[in-house]
Amino acid sequence: MYRPILKLPKTKYEKIWDCIGGGLFMLSIFYIFVMWGKLPEEIPGHFNGAGEVDRWGSKMELFIIPFIGIFLWILLGLLEKAPHMHNYPARLNERNVEAFYLNSRKILNEVKNFCLILFAAISFQMVRISLGEAESLGWWFLPLVLIGTAIPIIKGIVATIKIK
Repeated sequence: MYRPILKLPKTKYEKIWDCIGGGLFMLSIFYIFVMWGKLPEEIPGHFNGAGEVDRWGSKMELFIIPFIGIFLWILLGLLEKAPHMHNYPARLNERNVEAFYLNSRKILNEVKNFCLILFAAISFQMVRISLGEAESLGWWFLPLVLIGTAIPIIKGIVATIKIK
């Protein structure tokens, strides 16, 4: 199958998403460190589908989400650099390869940065709940996750269909 390795620079759109996702994620980690001394020993450890705390745990658990986020950031960042390894329809050819690569990379970039933003929001709310400033993630959190994950994928599929 035709899969050339192309060096395609990131688009302005991708760079903006990287700044937003990476920036908010890094701010959430900074926020955890700033608030660490004020946190009680027990913090929310898990949430149910309604966004309510259904398990409490050690405040060390606050680092689980940042570690997963860093892992995803690195892994998905590496995959963004290798669009020739992504999955494409059989109609991939010399004329449309760049469009397919850019579209695939854009989907991955949006999903990666949406995950980083979600992880930042969860970390921020975990701290706020621990301090008694909030009670839950909110009923809106699960629908936001589902819709926010589906949108880039659906947009990407539609864009893929339109590539000739």
